[in-house]
Amino acid sequence: MRTCQIALFFCTIGLSVAVNAQSYKVTNRIAFPGDSGWDYLYADSASRQLYISHGGDVEVVDLDSQKPITKITNLNRIHGITVADDLNRGFISDGADNVVVIFDLKSHAVLKKVKTGTNPDGILFDPATKRVFAFNGRSQNVTVIDGATGDVVGTTDLGGKPEFPVTNEKGKIYVNIEDKNEIVEINPSTLKVQNRWSLAPCEEPSGLALDTANGRLFSVCSNQMMMVVDAESGKIVATLPIGKGPDATGFDADRKLAFSSNGRDGTLTVIKQESADKYSIAATIPTEMSARTMALDAKTHNIYLSAAQFGPPPAPTADNPRPRPKIVADSFHVLVVSPNP
Repeated sequence: MRTCQIALFFCTIGLSVAVNAQSYKVTNRIAFPGDSGWDYLYADSASRQLYISHGGDVEVVDLDSQKPITKITNLNRIHGITVADDLNRGFISDGADNVVVIFDLKSHAVLKKVKTGTNPDGILFDPATKRVFAFNGRSQNVTVIDGATGDVVGTTDLGGKPEFPVTNEKGKIYVNIEDKNEIVEINPSTLKVQNRWSLAPCEEPSGLALDTANGRLFSVCSNQMMMVVDAESGKIVATLPIGKGPDATGFDADRKLAFSSNGRDGTLTVIKQESADKYSIAATIPTEMSARTMALDAKTHNIYLSAAQFGPPPAPTADNPRPRPKIVADSFHVLVVSPNP
């Protein structure tokens, strides 16, 4: 009997540790002035800086102090940011001006603007080729730029509207195709589309993350599901329920957790990777309505989500039958969601 009690005690301790490892809570709120919209965030865990799209500005925050340190200004409609630490360069997709803006990582000064296709949105730097890939939503292609020189090296047609991209840094880039419900695989050296995989029954895939160790892609869909996909075969190995209005996802390789930020119901879905092909819902964390885009700091495991308050929508008109509500002035902020110690 005593042996059973001891075993039960240690079993309970183990279960408590497992639950705590998957438990998160909002720990901070970083406020910014203005009434502009937003899109992607990018956490540069190595250099300890967070880049936040905010209308025509990129807000730059110190990841350790969680304080704003500067901003990159006088752009138009920013979508995404990516960095190349070894080149001391950052790259911004400006969807209104149809350019990629290259900036210095230390001074944050703008160095060059490179023409792209129409409405560049998702953007990434591929370390293996030292190339920047700007995915153009309206022209449905990708503009490829030499990261060191800023020269355009090619353009690849994608056959649909691209959303979030990821790279395995070993010769493969993946991107969701929102209007085709697909994932496309691109060779970053030849710039050719190598594979095109259906995500059915997923609808309108947006956020995409990658577990490089196990070769698993995590794609979030507007019909409240996350698809886990084999990155070699394109086979769907698991489907998980998530919240309403997802737009971004992330994967924490150290903690074996995937995340979906759900802006319409103000939640963060936490999914536990039990094995490469087995997953379960670990937690649903309350965040805020509109908190739909996110970035993950690999060092602290903190998650950053952009959000704002909105006023009532204006009355519909013939020209604008579905008007969007306006952002309340000075309500834009970034939530910090941290794991329990």
